[in-house]
Amino acid sequence: MEKRLSELKTGKAGVIQNFTDEAIKLKLMEMGCIPGETVWVERVAPLGDPIAITVAGYLLSIRKKEAEAVIISTI
Repeated sequence: MEKRLSELKTGKAGVIQNFTDEAIKLKLMEMGCIPGETVWVERVAPLGDPIAITVAGYLLSIRKKEAEAVIISTI
């Protein structure tokens, strides 16, 4: 089932499938968010922004707008 990374709950994981925004795609791919990588949601700030994720073996903090541009398949 495909959904956006921003829709994942804390502690859940998914596999990156695609991106909906080319500018954000380039930025995130440079940080290790490439299609096929597993991503876990570690923490979400109280107001929902930013979101802490683990990808490619390290912790990364991204904005909710960036997470909305990442299409994942749930595990």
